Amino acid sequence: MKMLEEKRNNNHRNDGEIVSLDMLVPRFHLLRKIDKAIDWKKIYPIVESKYSKIGRPSVDPVVLVKMVMLQHLYGIRSLRQTVAEIEVNVAYRWFIGYSLTEKIPHFSTVSYNFLHRFDSDMFEQIFTIVLNEGIDSGYVKPNVIFVDATHIKANANKKKQMKVHVPKAVKIYEEQLHKEIDEDRDDHDKKPLKKKKKKEELVEKTVSTTDPESGLFCKGEHERCFAYAAQTACDKNNFVLDVNVVAGNIHDSVSFDSLYDKVTGRFPQIETVVADAAYKTPWICKRIIDDGRIPSMPYKRPMTKEGFFKKYEYVYDEYYDCFICPNNKILRYSTTNRDGNREYKSNPHECANCPMREQCTHSREMQKIVTRHIWEEYIEKTEDIRHSKLGAETYKLRSRTIERVFADAKEKHAMRYTPYRGLNQVANWVRLKFAAMNLKKIAMWKFKDENPHRKTTVFSFFHSLFFKIAPISTQKPCFA
Repeated sequence: MKMLEEKRNNNHRNDGEIVSLDMLVPRFHLLRKIDKAIDWKKIYPIVESKYSKIGRPSVDPVVLVKMVMLQHLYGIRSLRQTVAEIEVNVAYRWFIGYSLTEKIPHFSTVSYNFLHRFDSDMFEQIFTIVLNEGIDSGYVKPNVIFVDATHIKANANKKKQMKVHVPKAVKIYEEQLHKEIDEDRDDHDKKPLKKKKKKEELVEKTVSTTDPESGLFCKGEHERCFAYAAQTACDKNNFVLDVNVVAGNIHDSVSFDSLYDKVTGRFPQIETVVADAAYKTPWICKRIIDDGRIPSMPYKRPMTKEGFFKKYEYVYDEYYDCFICPNNKILRYSTTNRDGNREYKSNPHECANCPMREQCTHSREMQKIVTRHIWEEYIEKTEDIRHSKLGAETYKLRSRTIERVFADAKEKHAMRYTPYRGLNQVANWVRLKFAAMNLKKIAMWKFKDENPHRKTTVFSFFHSLFFKIAPISTQKPCFA
């Protein structure tokens, strides 16, 4: 016991050694790969206008960016905790270029710069620098993009809320829709609709008093919280191409256009757009198809009351422009309403004695109305693509692309909750997080390209051990 005690007391805590910081960081550490992945000097031109040549020396902006990148790379919840981690972590100090004894910048200094000195354009440029590195390296493949949205819980107490009346959001395609409605009514010998007086329509919404720019989001049947929605587009290699952050109560189809404009503006070579059923609207399908691209979307269940006939059970006759009900009766064209839906109505005298009326309509007028949007043909084209080989193969990739991006962002990079308030700050925070994820992927891929024969996993070790003896043929078996 005495020997053990002496050994324990001899712990070398106060021993002095001459070592360099570079010697203490493992050769294949992740931060070494990330440090080599991009040219960090590209940050200086985009922040040059934010600094003065007189006054006290400022903290190096590259150091500030690297500190924030550390926070997002390792999923550290706050800047305060990030600084605490950097102080004791040798690899973190090496990454930002600080010695073992050098004082780390205070977290408030980092926070102030990113909240007040740097604007949204700078965050956009940092994201672009990282993404361009992936493009130049040949890793980004934007011919097929995957679009979806995920919710981020806001920094707001759901009990602190109030009801307010806000102006109703105007659809960006409203003018085009009204023009085509008038053309459709003219084709059916109907008068154009009278233009409504420009009166601001108000809708009632629940707003957080803590963070008014967030939106009330229903997570489940009974659970509600204030949140933001990060609408994201990625390629088949899981590189985030762009992101658009909106309030959590805005539907995915409403905020699609702004993201679509940004992504297609940056990558005009996009051929296929893969999205879930929330985006399967006449306008979105029309826009993608008219742009010469292919929409890949799943089957969307008809929103019909239980026990009633589904809409697809009413057969549309394109030649005679009418619907045929399950009882083989005709529903003729009546009018085209302001929403762009053609209304087809049945004969009330036929419906009154119909044995299937209880499954068809409960209308007091004994009349069934079936609607068909003036852009319904684009929905039908999308359905045809869904049944094709291309549509089936591309949609299968959603689970391992955009869904994987969201899973990694929340599980590994702490994107479930945001510590910031306000749409602008949350958008900058999300953009930096996705920039860090892209940077990590680029660094890992570059390292693999430079070291193609390096085996880093246990699986690779056993694979090389056993299959050197008996290699498995990659040729598919042929059955007689």
